[in-house]
Amino acid sequence: MIMQEASFTNLFKTIMWIIAFYYIFKFLAKIFLPVLVKKAVEKAGENFQRQQQQYNQYNQGNAWQNTNTNKDEIIIDTANAKKSRETKKVGEYVDYEEID
Repeated sequence: MIMQEASFTNLFKTIMWIIAFYYIFKFLAKIFLPVLVKKAVEKAGENFQRQQQQYNQYNQGNAWQNTNTNKDEIIIDTANAKKSRETKKVGEYVDYEEID
């Protein structure tokens, strides 16, 4: 087994390679990152439009059900209502008076 000694030149070469890779990565990121972000935004926009179309189709399919309802009727959906938090009782309250 051959062991290499740590030398200043090997350390210097390693540091130079790290710096070179950093600047190469930085350069490539400036070129390719805007393209990748643009594609991601376009894909998100397409997904949003598809969801809107599905939502509109669903609501148009159920439109005939809404025309037969009473105009004065109010429907409250309590399934999604947030429940109030109950405060925890830590201990008993003790009333005391000072004795002179």
